[in-house]
Amino acid sequence: MSGTYGSGRLSREDYKKQKELEAARMAGTAPPERDAEGNEINPHIPEFMSKAPWYLDTGKLGLQHQRKAKPSTTTSINESKWYTRGSRIGSAPKKYRRGACENCGAMSHKTKECMERPRKTGAKWTGRDMMADERVESVSLSYDAKRDMWNGYDATQHKTLMSDWELVEEARRKRKASELDKSKEKDLSDVNANSIEAQFASSDEDDEDDDANVKSKSTVRNLRIREDTAKYLRNLDPDSAYYDPKTRSMRENPYAGKDPSQLAYAGDNFIRYSGDARDILKREVFAWEAGERGNSSAHLQANPTQTALMYKEYKGKTSDIKSTRQQEILQKYGGEEHLQAPPRELLHQEEAYVEYSRTGEVVKGAEPKAQTRYKEDVYAMNHSSVFGSWWSDGKWGYKCCKQTMKNSYCTGTSLNK
Repeated sequence: MSGTYGSGRLSREDYKKQKELEAARMAGTAPPERDAEGNEINPHIPEFMSKAPWYLDTGKLGLQHQRKAKPSTTTSINESKWYTRGSRIGSAPKKYRRGACENCGAMSHKTKECMERPRKTGAKWTGRDMMADERVESVSLSYDAKRDMWNGYDATQHKTLMSDWELVEEARRKRKASELDKSKEKDLSDVNANSIEAQFASSDEDDEDDDANVKSKSTVRNLRIREDTAKYLRNLDPDSAYYDPKTRSMRENPYAGKDPSQLAYAGDNFIRYSGDARDILKREVFAWEAGERGNSSAHLQANPTQTALMYKEYKGKTSDIKSTRQQEILQKYGGEEHLQAPPRELLHQEEAYVEYSRTGEVVKGAEPKAQTRYKEDVYAMNHSSVFGSWWSDGKWGYKCCKQTMKNSYCTGTSLNK
């Protein structure tokens, strides 16, 4: 096998000689190999680093494929040279030239690439109104330059745009200054109609108001009313309602034991469940249940009006069914008279019995009391007051001993100390 196996393949003898030469170079007995530039190649560099890939192989020895390629001046954008669009070379010809555009008569483009208005009869046949040749620049661009989004952009155009913006901003400043001057003149004219003292008093205030309106007009909108007490300052007890600083919410009532209806602030949940909030929650539950039954049109967010009408119709039908069923039960079993409340006259006595002496003093019945079904003046468990005569922390109790358990034994005033 003295011949090669193909292009780029070595025979066994050539391969053996090459390996012996590489071993001698690594041992230092043979001179190192040199690249195209005359530089010595280190024999200890591995083959996968020294061998150039097929797409970078130039057929020359060296490590040029491992180095960063220098930018080519011939294939990059020449900033001083670019397409001169619309410019023409020389004057228009007087007669048609062979190979020129049949529409306009220019030699710089073909007939199908002509940008002139298509003529009814071209210049080739009429021989009139010939157009001069366009200037065609030969701009050679690299791979990256062709795909550059700012390819052909002239930075001097932005300076013109900036000058236009500066003129607009200057005109806006002058207009704003003139409006401020007119407003001050109007305020001064109104002040002159008043007395001298009012003039001096109001002119200073107007100037201060003008400055405040100009400087702090945008900031006042973002400020909350400082007279409102912050939620976390309403009750400083650490065991009271929890304040969440992330959501700025306090759901529980900070004033525990007080009537929420008499408070200016009773927690976020009190506001959340007031008004139509509960009705909206009921509608949402109704929409969920309707969706589970297969009614896809009931959706509180997508169809709020339709859902409200469906819920109203559902409530009406439900109440009608309940009343109808109640009437059927009453007709079947009776007892309708027990559902009606007795008149108020039967619960207490309107007349009071009082005995007087000869002098007109009350002898008996000085404090008339309404007679009810409950026993009067009966105090159990050694109490001197009834249960419910005292209120504290949301609980009822006895006024005599301040206890909140109904079956508790009265200890007098020992718990009050």
